[in-house]
Amino acid sequence: MDIASESTGHTSTTDRKIPIGVDTTVPSVARVYDALLGGKDNFAVDRAVRDKLMQLTPGGADVPLYNRAVLGRAVRYMVSQGIDQFIDLGAGLPTVQNTHEVAQRLNPRAGVVYVDNDPMVLTHGRALLDANPNTTVITADFCEPDEVLSHLDLRALIELERPVGLLMVAVLHHLDDTQRPAELVARYRDAVAPGSHLFITHFIDGGEETAEIERVMLSDLGSGRFRTFDEIRGFFAGTQLLDPGVVYNPLWRPDPTDVVPDPMTFAGKIIGAGMGRKL
Repeated sequence: MDIASESTGHTSTTDRKIPIGVDTTVPSVARVYDALLGGKDNFAVDRAVRDKLMQLTPGGADVPLYNRAVLGRAVRYMVSQGIDQFIDLGAGLPTVQNTHEVAQRLNPRAGVVYVDNDPMVLTHGRALLDANPNTTVITADFCEPDEVLSHLDLRALIELERPVGLLMVAVLHHLDDTQRPAELVARYRDAVAPGSHLFITHFIDGGEETAEIERVMLSDLGSGRFRTFDEIRGFFAGTQLLDPGVVYNPLWRPDPTDVVPDPMTFAGKIIGAGMGRKL
């Protein structure tokens, strides 16, 4: 089945006006991820990238599902630790089991701010603005933390003087080393209160197994760096890295009902996750 044909409840991009600022001739990270999840908020250029990646990744349809599942587990854990406000950086297009859905199922008063620079994200996020006073979407580049953290819509929901859940889910691997991702993480970490939690998922360097996938992402999307476990652990400097450390997505605090690949599949080993607590 064509994964892009599966219904997600969104209106097809062919049935509505294209948002201002959207270039349908250039693939977008958010839209490619939407295509991988089976959404309809993507275009032919995005699906072309998705198809290349799927050809190179055995069981590739499971990769975004594992990433979405570990996001849910991370949010539930943070709520259990008393976190009631979240900043989801590079959030992407709305899909099932969004951060606010998971958090507010456990704490209806939890505040969630989604941040993304893709104008399509704001277009679809407006429904959240109307229906949910504790959730907002802002258009901003997460690489500009001062702009993000001073945004009036963010400050209306988030009190930086109290612990925050910072989510960087599948975004840091879209930054080259020259963009100094560790310094960017540190700027967000330094801006939030002690007791805040930082959750990161990131492509894992698998040597020759992942080299061609990285090449396709860099050539077709312009970003997509695979890093080692040690490099990803480095992003948690200044925090207490919580158990089980940085591990493959399916192995990060799996729920009893989760199906963990055994032996680990290639799709299960392509992205890793970790969480740190600011002391």
